[in-house]
Amino acid sequence: MPIEHELRTLAKTYSAKLNMQTNNRVEEMEQDDQSHFLIYRVLGVTTKEGKLIDIYQNKGRFLYKYAGSFLEEATKLCFKHKFPESGAVKIPNTLGQRPKTFEIDCLVDLDAIEIKWRDATTDGDHITKEHTRIKVISAAGYKPIRVMFYYPNRTQAQKIQNTLETLYKGIGGTYHWGDDAWNYVKDRTNFDLKALLEKIAEENAHEDE
Repeated sequence: MPIEHELRTLAKTYSAKLNMQTNNRVEEMEQDDQSHFLIYRVLGVTTKEGKLIDIYQNKGRFLYKYAGSFLEEATKLCFKHKFPESGAVKIPNTLGQRPKTFEIDCLVDLDAIEIKWRDATTDGDHITKEHTRIKVISAAGYKPIRVMFYYPNRTQAQKIQNTLETLYKGIGGTYHWGDDAWNYVKDRTNFDLKALLEKIAEENAHEDE
């Protein structure tokens, strides 16, 4: 099956899941206690606007979750077509008890590829956890590779990503973000994932007209 067809199918599946989750949540919110709108009004936000803010805040959580999961699966699909034996693998944590295992998103030969659509965390502990993860992966004989398509906008989150990039390179791994991430996938798999997704997005835009 052509990868473009598989990506369309995957996109439709995730879109349907997203719509179902957001519609269910909006219905649930109709029954929610809305007494906190008092504080919104005190701060100059109308009840109508406050309701819309709450709805879109919830929709945003689902959108972020499904956008990340979709792009990860789409990337894995490219690697699966090029490297049929590739896939997710769990390895034991040899440097601690928690977590018991670490998951490699996509293992291609000895390349342990972590796929992120975006990592906007500002949690300092994230660096320690990620450092432990890549040390475990390296000790297992794999090369840690991070592929992150969208770089965070906030300064604190960018500082954490700068540190992670240094950690990856320091242990013999590689770190790809932005255009470099898209190019990495294209170079390794021969699929221009970004162009394929742009085509699907354009098709969806025409359907909405």
